[in-house]
Amino acid sequence: MDVVVSNASPDPIYLQIKDQLKVAIINGQLAPGEKLPSIRRLASQLRVSVITTKRAYDELEREGFIDSMQGRGSFVASKSTELLQEENRKQIEELLKKVLELAPAAGLNLEELKELVGLLGGTDE
Repeated sequence: MDVVVSNASPDPIYLQIKDQLKVAIINGQLAPGEKLPSIRRLASQLRVSVITTKRAYDELEREGFIDSMQGRGSFVASKSTELLQEENRKQIEELLKKVLELAPAAGLNLEELKELVGLLGGTDE
């Protein structure tokens, strides 16, 4: 799993790191129990401050995505798949709320939104 940070991004670097690791955990790219790079090693690879990387790891731990053990390192938490799926569902619901707010201004009704979802999702429904 490669983490890429950009100074051109509007998001702070710690948030870029956190979000990319979180997505990798949710998508199963990083498995429960898998060891993450040390804070120092990741900071060195990304050429960022150790403090920045530590902040990303601290937030992931606070949110329950990783477990850190002093002297052993940080590991992907043994969260159940259901909890990870619930996190995805919450994100989808928030995005759909925004879509439903914007649709009338774009002149789209519910049927047209369904059709658009079908086209974007590659289905014919």
